[in-house]
Amino acid sequence: MPTIAEAHAALTAPGSMFEMEEADVFGARLRVWKNAPPSLRVLLEMSRARGDTPFIVYEDEVLTFEQHHRAAAQLATVLAQRYGVAPGDRVAIVMRNFPEWSIAFWAAAAAGAIVVPLNAWWSAAELDYGLRDSGATVAFLDAERHERLAADLPGLDLAAVVARGTGTEADAERWEDVLGKAPASAELPDVTLAPEDPATIFYTSGTTGRSKGALGTHRNICGNLLSLAFASARSQLRAGTPSEASTGQNVYLLSVPFFHATGCHSVLVANLASGGKLVLMHKWDAERALELIERERVTMFGGVPAMVWQVLQSPSFATRDLSSVTGIGYGGAPAAPELVRRIEELFPGRTPSNGYGLTETSSVTTLNSGVDYQRKPDSVGVPVPVVDVRVVGADGQDVPLGQVGELWIRGPNVVKGYWGMPQATEEAFGGGWFRSGDLARLDDEGFVYIVDRAKDVVIRGGENVYCAEVEGTLFEHPDVADAAVFGVPHPVLGEEVGAVVVLRPGAAATVEDLRAHVAERLAGFKVPAHVFVGTEALPRNPAGKVLKRELRDEFVRS
Repeated sequence: MPTIAEAHAALTAPGSMFEMEEADVFGARLRVWKNAPPSLRVLLEMSRARGDTPFIVYEDEVLTFEQHHRAAAQLATVLAQRYGVAPGDRVAIVMRNFPEWSIAFWAAAAAGAIVVPLNAWWSAAELDYGLRDSGATVAFLDAERHERLAADLPGLDLAAVVARGTGTEADAERWEDVLGKAPASAELPDVTLAPEDPATIFYTSGTTGRSKGALGTHRNICGNLLSLAFASARSQLRAGTPSEASTGQNVYLLSVPFFHATGCHSVLVANLASGGKLVLMHKWDAERALELIERERVTMFGGVPAMVWQVLQSPSFATRDLSSVTGIGYGGAPAAPELVRRIEELFPGRTPSNGYGLTETSSVTTLNSGVDYQRKPDSVGVPVPVVDVRVVGADGQDVPLGQVGELWIRGPNVVKGYWGMPQATEEAFGGGWFRSGDLARLDDEGFVYIVDRAKDVVIRGGENVYCAEVEGTLFEHPDVADAAVFGVPHPVLGEEVGAVVVLRPGAAATVEDLRAHVAERLAGFKVPAHVFVGTEALPRNPAGKVLKRELRDEFVRS
């Protein structure tokens, strides 16, 4: 078996698919993938060659690559001609995983716009903030998100288009009517795009309140394709099983939202580029997932570890024909080594894979699969060759091998910065390295182990819930004197949100009152599932910080 270093050297040799070169990226000399597509527009144009091959399946609807390209090209033309969208303008997508999400994404990107996918689970106030902060001039919504934003839309300076609406939505045009105004031609608007041009703004929650928009480039998102392919090639080389030409279409069951970097970068973009078929679900349900795996002959499924556990533990698991499955991938939350053993037991010969990345790193930073995952199931793998990592102590210096520090990341996958936030950008990206906020260690082979989170965050089923945001919302309640929010272990979701609240003297707010207060202001997944209301002061250290570990341990014991 070649070592990791030997495998990297062989796969990145001159003339290979994974050859690297140096490029100037915003003043920094970085290793980049030489053969990465230059822009999303180029990828969309290439996809047209797939013709009548199915691309997206939703319920009983099937959209071919040709139909998808034609609709995206027509919509891109409408964006440019009817709405005056020019390169650099922002176009928002505010909907669940419908086929129209993909069409809107590729249309906006091909027109040169910066695509702004907003979290469909956000509250009206959060969505309003995202639309205003990004300065979106056009927003594509589904009926549910339109209803949620109905009171806010009149005050927003944008054009709203509703897909799958009821036909009665005010202050918005119907998707069908907008596409109906497009010319019959499937040619894209005449726009020139370069790798360093901005492509996306994905919002990531901030530890101090408002979400931050991570401004990604075409190089960021298109380079992720090569990183994904490289990890697969490395796994095969390490195992001594060279890749053979595929005899069928890859079929991916999408269980994560398009508005996440994983769902967009590593699933939507990757499958359009490789000719895969995407099977969409209206909402996640393990029983429905098993039905679709069997019906559509799904080859790949996954999501966050909790979703894989739900499939494996389903009562109907043994009754389904799952022989088409060739891979299971997951990330976004810690995965127990027991999950690896369970997958290998139920899917012999099909070792799972996991990886590590953030919105700020355009999905992939490290990947672990095949024999390496079998050897080190508690690691997230080694960085792809264009990415460098460091483990840094509080003094800003690299810690000795094997010791824990903050994980810093550098490479062409790291976004340009935070939209409209120069100070936050400098703090997170200054000096050429992105400070992840995650605590990690490295072993002597370069494998990364995420051991804890420096940021005060709960990961609920793959969704980040920043404690400061929930605490700030609780403090807005007039009866609350003090509050602390933390993660409570959950067997399926990984963690749920827990809160300890201290009331003001004479106050009478109930648990139901406090949960309703948060629910009115934040997305449902951020509402504490467990609330303890007390009168004693919260435990704090000499610096005044709440001792959350003590609170959490006491909460779990009780």
